[in-house]
Amino acid sequence: MTEYKEEQEMEIEALESILADDFKEIHSSESGLNTSNRCFQITVTPQDDDLEESSSIPPVLELLICRAVQLGLVFSHTENYPDEAPLLDVKSIRGIHVGDLTILKEKLEQEASENLGMAMMYTLASSAKDWLSEHYGQDDGDDYAEEEAAKEDEVIVPHGEPVTLETFVAWRERYEAELALERAKLMPESALTAPKEKKLTGRQWFESGKARGTVVTADQESEEEDDEDIDFEDEDFEDDEEDMLEHYLAEKSDARA
Repeated sequence: MTEYKEEQEMEIEALESILADDFKEIHSSESGLNTSNRCFQITVTPQDDDLEESSSIPPVLELLICRAVQLGLVFSHTENYPDEAPLLDVKSIRGIHVGDLTILKEKLEQEASENLGMAMMYTLASSAKDWLSEHYGQDDGDDYAEEEAAKEDEVIVPHGEPVTLETFVAWRERYEAELALERAKLMPESALTAPKEKKLTGRQWFESGKARGTVVTADQESEEEDDEDIDFEDEDFEDDEEDMLEHYLAEKSDARA
């Protein structure tokens, strides 16, 4: 009895040293095993070396596969272990089908019966790792290669309404209307409500006396064009040319008299 216990303790210490964070003790109620003895769980992931052999799988995907597929190998030493098989169970931590768990458990129990008489838990964990690599690691790599090929063949369809001359003109009209509305909002109310000055014809402008003795510089002309809204249309001057001449001669005659 004492020899079995010592051998079991030595195996536990070795597993803790080798597996580190992948090895932990769990409560018997969490193990799923019918025992009150100490229970342990080994976290098993696919074999990294097998994934590296496939050149189609990038290193980042290898890490994702290991995290996507995880198995919990749960065991508890029996009284006469290793001369009798340990209590075993397997559970999916992530990404393993229930049917595969049944197959793997039967495989591990068969290997345990073949390794009686020696500490076997590290051997069983290695066997489970190889089994995961064979059934999950390569399949995930193939799925990744297919997804990448599908992405390369995928045609990007542009979204949105195509721009035509008609749609551009309609957009420009809406834009100009919105711009005019914004400018109107910024103008004072007095400017919007003030009546507009009536435009003068060429004859009316001449008779008003504004044309007499007026010397206009370029700057003054620019300012007057901004301040006064006078319509200098050629038609007005052409229509009233004779009347303007007669009016000018009459003024000259009065001045001499």
